[in-house]
Amino acid sequence: MTEDPSKPKRIGEILIENKTIEPDQLERALVAQRQIGGALGEHLVRQGAVDDVHLLSALSAQTGLQYVQLPKIAVPPGVLKLVSLDTVRKRRLLPIHLDGQRLLVGFVDPRDLDAIRQAEVESGHAVRPVLLSGVQLDEALRFFDQHGYGTRPLTLTVLAPGPTALDLPDLLRAMIQLRGQDLYLTAGAIPAIKVDNELRRLPLAPVTGEEITRLLEGHLTPAQRATFDAQLELDFAHQIPHVGRFRCNVYRQRGAVAFTARHIVEKIPTFEDLGLPRWLHEFAHKQQGLVLITGPTGHGKSTTLASLVDVINHERQVNVITIEDPIEFVHQHRRSNVNQREVGTDTRSFAEGLRHVFRQAPDVMVVGELRDHESTSIALTAAETGHLVLATMHSLNATATVDRIVDLYPPAQQHQVRAQLAESLLLVFSQRLLRRRDGRGRALAYERVSTSLRVKNALREGKAYTLRGLMQSNHEELSSLDQALADLVVAGTVTREEAHQYAESPGYVDELCRVRG
Repeated sequence: MTEDPSKPKRIGEILIENKTIEPDQLERALVAQRQIGGALGEHLVRQGAVDDVHLLSALSAQTGLQYVQLPKIAVPPGVLKLVSLDTVRKRRLLPIHLDGQRLLVGFVDPRDLDAIRQAEVESGHAVRPVLLSGVQLDEALRFFDQHGYGTRPLTLTVLAPGPTALDLPDLLRAMIQLRGQDLYLTAGAIPAIKVDNELRRLPLAPVTGEEITRLLEGHLTPAQRATFDAQLELDFAHQIPHVGRFRCNVYRQRGAVAFTARHIVEKIPTFEDLGLPRWLHEFAHKQQGLVLITGPTGHGKSTTLASLVDVINHERQVNVITIEDPIEFVHQHRRSNVNQREVGTDTRSFAEGLRHVFRQAPDVMVVGELRDHESTSIALTAAETGHLVLATMHSLNATATVDRIVDLYPPAQQHQVRAQLAESLLLVFSQRLLRRRDGRGRALAYERVSTSLRVKNALREGKAYTLRGLMQSNHEELSSLDQALADLVVAGTVTREEAHQYAESPGYVDELCRVRG
């Protein structure tokens, strides 16, 4: 029986027969493919075993299809718009040229019949498939991130150089160039960058735990190495000259070292930069009370908090004390004094820093994250005793935030903490960041619970859950995330599918979209 030519190893055998690659190079690429997925050829290119031209030539011989080289052509905006960017990303394809009623489409995997059918349905044209390099498609996606999708011709005159060796400054620089949020180094995986909440692989081979350890050696102080050895994980902020500032975490998984870094933008974004509502500005001028910025990890809580502090710094004359783990945005002293304390460097913990904060005469207290009973208790007391307290929490939505705070306390104290929240809570601002339809960054959606008589009564009586029903009505102090999502869909800012991923009730979002046209 002859071997099925569609099996992934077949292209490797062709390259070996042509003496383009060595057997050990093929084996490393197959290991990476088994662990990570994707096309075998992409792994061979990432590892430097073969270049795009040789790979496409071999694939052409295997499949009988022609191939396209994106750096040698320009794809018109009108052709790009025949297929959505979401389909381009998910199906690993790209519309290239429209010839009458036939659309030329490049596919990383031309055997994906579902992808071919989807391209035909979306475009309304018969599709002629050609081969496309995965590396070149990734470069096209970077182009769309920078310039928008279908707003100008796609031209890749020179493929952007990616890091070709494990060097931390180069990897972090690549993250900045891609406008990414996080860099991930995990043993057995190709280094990856999160861009608009999607993981994107860099053109490198999978890394080992030993390689990650060597990579970090010159970037950890002796004290940091000792902390990691003792606790098996480490949070720290790291500055690399001419590259940027990063919030980093080193930990262990499956017995190997792993590393994550988040880029911290040095310029503190304004409300306009972030798309924050103007009404949020007034809470920076409150004299006392508790303001909570909530949401999942990676959805901009720390950035929103920093923007609020920046408003206070420029518009009020007060003493601000922050407790952060680690310090992300560095505030210069303007009209206010902004004293930034880092957990592990300036104080032992959030609770320890808050325990002594009243002796530092703060007008405004900023807590990077409320994590435990003691920190939350001190923050509530401060909000009741004439201080403005700004903090973040991880929670699913605005009302769940209240329940999470109450659950931090023993049952005997929960009635008291509900009363404290009813009197001191000014605002819960729960936010999400969604990928824009045009591929240019992310858009903000939020829900709001702010103080009013009905909100205070619901909190005091332990009926925060009733506020979710009221959010669907027109109350100034209450607004739901689903309403914000519908607004973004109607405005054409995000796709309906993207909004559904974050909606509490996708059906309600669709209904709002129909009502609003």
